[in-house]
Amino acid sequence: MDGKKEQEQSILIQRAVKGDRQALEAVLAGVQDLVFNLALRMLGTFPDAEDAAQDILLKVMTHLSSFQGNSAFTTWVFRIAVNHLKDYKKHMFAHAPLSFEFYGDDIKNGSLADVPDLTQNTEKSLLAEELKLSCTNVMLQCLDPESRCIFILGTMFHLDSRIAGEILNMTPEAYRQRLSRTRKKMAEFLSEYCGAYGHGACRCADRVNYAIQNHRIAPDRLAVTAAKPSDTVREVTQAMEELDGYSQQFSFCRAYQSPERLTQMLRDFLNGPAFSAVVDA
Repeated sequence: MDGKKEQEQSILIQRAVKGDRQALEAVLAGVQDLVFNLALRMLGTFPDAEDAAQDILLKVMTHLSSFQGNSAFTTWVFRIAVNHLKDYKKHMFAHAPLSFEFYGDDIKNGSLADVPDLTQNTEKSLLAEELKLSCTNVMLQCLDPESRCIFILGTMFHLDSRIAGEILNMTPEAYRQRLSRTRKKMAEFLSEYCGAYGHGACRCADRVNYAIQNHRIAPDRLAVTAAKPSDTVREVTQAMEELDGYSQQFSFCRAYQSPERLTQMLRDFLNGPAFSAVVDA
């Protein structure tokens, strides 16, 4: 973000802290996609990400007056979001954690034979794309929460190691080392198993019905392929330090617009009686 935009954002924040509803809505809209995408990659599913993003944005709203401007506003928001998500226990995978061993075994040994056609007349290529994007998203759940967070900040948001280290309370050197190791682990798994992003035998088109049968995708709820790309996230990303040659294998780390339901929730909150309690606090 350039100096002019930072100054405009600072003015908006000052107005929001003084109780300006429109300014507060603009401040939250500026980081809404960032928060949602971090939550989506950390938690694995759109419904869980939407719920967590709502919690985080309310935290940003209620703590906005404590922002001192010692770092970029997005860095401050990232810190709130990361602290919330690293210990988040209400998502699907919190009590049923995944592992690369489990994922690999399912790819190798999952029975694709004798599964009926469950596509419900939905175009198979569309379902295969949904499965591809959902699979790589859920695959991140094979990492422990901190490694997952490091991977997302570095690979999706392209944060400089100094900024990411500040967010995660670690040195830039430690962050770069952890990011390099985690990216290597992810790249090796994709290379071994995935036909879309690596050299593996797994083909999404062959596993569509198996995935529907196991409730991994639903023909009537194509959340990932229906989501629109986010320009907001692209605007706040930094130029990433070149650590390795894996970038092409992580092209699935695209950013999406947050659901309209989340936007509407914030508007309802800002126009309701709870807004006065936040401002008075």
